Amino acid sequence: MAWFIKAFVVLTLLVGMLAFRWKPLTESAPSRPNILIIFSDDHALKAISAYGSPYIRTPNIDRIGREGAVFQHMFCTNSICGPSRATLLTGKYSHLNGYRDNKERIFDASQPMFPKYLQEAGYQTAWVGKWHLKANPQYFDFWEVLPGQGLYYNPNFIRMDGKTVRKEGYATNVITDDALNWLDKGRDASKPFCLVIGHKAPHREWQPDTTDLHAFDGQTFPLPATFYDTYEGRKAAQHQDMQIATPTMRLGLDLKVDIDTMPIVKRMNPAQLRAWKAYYDPLNEAFKKQNLTGKALDNWKYQRYMHDYLGCILSVDRNVGRVLEYLDQHGMTENTLIMYSSDQGFYLGEHGWFDKRFMYEESLHMPLLVRFPGRIKPGTVTNQLFVNTDFAPTILQTAGVPVPADMQGRSFLPLPKSRQGRKSVYYHYYEYPLEHRVMPHFGVRTERYKLIYFYGNGESWEFFDLRTDPQEMKNGYGNPNYQAVIRQLKQELKKLTLEYKDTEAAEMLAKQGI
Repeated sequence: MAWFIKAFVVLTLLVGMLAFRWKPLTESAPSRPNILIIFSDDHALKAISAYGSPYIRTPNIDRIGREGAVFQHMFCTNSICGPSRATLLTGKYSHLNGYRDNKERIFDASQPMFPKYLQEAGYQTAWVGKWHLKANPQYFDFWEVLPGQGLYYNPNFIRMDGKTVRKEGYATNVITDDALNWLDKGRDASKPFCLVIGHKAPHREWQPDTTDLHAFDGQTFPLPATFYDTYEGRKAAQHQDMQIATPTMRLGLDLKVDIDTMPIVKRMNPAQLRAWKAYYDPLNEAFKKQNLTGKALDNWKYQRYMHDYLGCILSVDRNVGRVLEYLDQHGMTENTLIMYSSDQGFYLGEHGWFDKRFMYEESLHMPLLVRFPGRIKPGTVTNQLFVNTDFAPTILQTAGVPVPADMQGRSFLPLPKSRQGRKSVYYHYYEYPLEHRVMPHFGVRTERYKLIYFYGNGESWEFFDLRTDPQEMKNGYGNPNYQAVIRQLKQELKKLTLEYKDTEAAEMLAKQGI
């Protein structure tokens, strides 16, 4: 009898232990997805091979789109660095988040933003790299950011303890090092994370890593067909100051003529400086001997600009590859939403320009490639209209967090056909006169048409049929064949100003009887 009682007790204990072990397995919720955003600065669509670039191969950025989706019509709401980041964070247009241009005194980083809601939902949040919003980040468990625009070589970083430290190396590499270090050692691996990697590159003054200085040796880039645009019928385009062919593109700081006078070389270590001098000194000596003028000088400036700009892109792409490899090696690929985008688009000589700001296609378009295994089918290409107010709602929806009613965007998931797309997008740019004398303007873009209103220094309207005039060379505002379409677009523009609570723009339209 004793042996029976012993056996019964042992059996009861075993069943209890099994029940104890089994209970958490049956009740545990599936792990929530991680969210990783790589946000560069001034990356033109034509400098990404997933968008058909004739200039460069970007295999790592392309991989995100190949294994996920390429967004063909992602647009910014205000084509300038700081405001675009403010919109990313808040899901709101510039007039509501309070950061309309880079001259704004300070960004209110305490206002509700997507990282706040993620923290409340148990996510760990981090931002590393370019921030460019003057106020220090809030709602991030870890942050380490560049002061202002930051520097390409041996950059300074502001840390959470308020100290500024200098880090040896090239900015794109260092930013990625810091981000991967946080993923590897700085976070609580039991919690999901949201990490933003903010790259300075390829922002002006386009200073490539020493590894990439010779990457485009021997390659000649043809001038864009619109390089010598005369801006006929486009008053604001005539007024701007961002032409490659003028002194606005500086021989010294932008194009590295006389590199010894450049402030950046004072930060370089001996190896970095030797590499720069070995590359640029012979080029500059040959340039000075040629004594170029006119179109020959224009072409020389364009070639140097493209070589250096694209050299910066190579480093961005290489470091995107490092991040993807880390996710692969640590078994995180299948449970991570990854997005690659940029503040806005950029001009690579179209209309003779560099920079951004205008509502024209090259600067309005943002690159966006998204990979989300199990949620986005590999090889997806979407032509729906999206804007950067959509980032924050998408991030929150991915995390299973309710999207606040005051966010002005909408999640772009699921893709591509299970949701009703926009029929139009709204844009408003403010910064004037500096930099580049681009007049403030707002407008509406549909799948086919675009209507823009410029104000502040001589009001004017511009209208483009993007199907017949994709390069936006002919202002069709006065064309009698388009007057019915223009009236419809004005009403759509009015509707959007009211919907997005842009009272300043709405009042301007009202004064014109719209």
